[in-house]
Amino acid sequence: MTETDTSLGYEQARDELIEVVRKLEAGGTSLEDSLALWERGEELAKVCRHWLEGARARLDSALAAREAGADGGGGSGERDA
Repeated sequence: MTETDTSLGYEQARDELIEVVRKLEAGGTSLEDSLALWERGEELAKVCRHWLEGARARLDSALAAREAGADGGGGSGERDA
């Protein structure tokens, strides 16, 4: 990923990727332009994947902490009914 790509937020990268795919599917571009679009799409997909992997790690961490708290018996009493 380039430095510019790492500064893109998930939504920005996703929106640009959607536009790249739209242009590729529409056709009418030269082989060179199509290859450049494809390469840009690959970079944008990496950015999106990076953001999604980070979100998954945060969710996994939060769920693990929640489970650890529930196992410790000092929970909020949600399970007590």
